[in-house]
Amino acid sequence: MSGSSGQSAVSARELKFSYGQRLALDGISFEVRVGEIYGFLGPNGGGKSTLFSILATLLRPDQGQVSVLGLDIVEEAALVRHQLGVVFQSPSVDEHLTVEENLVHQGHLYGLRGVDLKSRIKVLLERFSIDDRRDDRIRTLSGGLRRRVEIAKALLHQPRLLLLDEPSTGLDPGARRDVWKALEELRSSHEVTVMLTTHFMEEGDRCDRLALVDRGRLVAQGSPESLKGEIGGEVVLITTDDPEALCVEMRQRLDLDAAVQGSRVRLETERAHSFIAQLVETFADRIDALSLAKPTLEDVFLHRTGRGLGEEE
Repeated sequence: MSGSSGQSAVSARELKFSYGQRLALDGISFEVRVGEIYGFLGPNGGGKSTLFSILATLLRPDQGQVSVLGLDIVEEAALVRHQLGVVFQSPSVDEHLTVEENLVHQGHLYGLRGVDLKSRIKVLLERFSIDDRRDDRIRTLSGGLRRRVEIAKALLHQPRLLLLDEPSTGLDPGARRDVWKALEELRSSHEVTVMLTTHFMEEGDRCDRLALVDRGRLVAQGSPESLKGEIGGEVVLITTDDPEALCVEMRQRLDLDAAVQGSRVRLETERAHSFIAQLVETFADRIDALSLAKPTLEDVFLHRTGRGLGEEE
């Protein structure tokens, strides 16, 4: 379940940030409740990593305000950092050290020593099912196990907010499932708020709520189901030699609101089954293949922006 307290973990209002003449964030606003898993879904280059860097206090916004658990992210940055656990897209563990040695060094950075540090390490190794690998060097671990170590490392100082930038990058499907199982257990058992960026639809589907990000703006926010519900009905994709010409004919002859998506014709409809036979009969010599599916987050993104998630800036 999503955070039930209704309390705000993160609140952002009208965030703007530019790299020289390039506007990376253009007036972004959102609110994340305590105990939620909240995602930012969008194509690479759309502004997600810039937003992540601001939340991690690595960048100062040009305009706007952000509060983390009631603390101003600019004026009280040092206090905010004590509330944050951060997992970057690029690995931050030392592959020449063992799992335990990485955690020990991380603890020292936060002033942790002795029995308290050992106790915290033991708890985290058990929580993420890596206790049996504590003496193994990082370079011998799989991608999924390394990611678990990264998350354990970020939680060592007991933060209340965990930030993850593209947590599944480079992981196989099994390793992704392991990471998500750990995140869901963390949220449900310890009410740690989790915020992540991703360009994987399946990760967006596992969030309590998410924001779709494109060209520095939030184009939609809500639960995955509510976002997909705005499409309604089903999505039909048609493969053809000349999608532009078929799209025009479908509009003219059958009054269908079709559009070209890459090399296919796409349309959204609540009555797909009632006219597919008519569609195939009318354009029998023009249709190479046809598929029918429930709306996805990719469809929501395309509906809102006219672009696919795989199209980079």
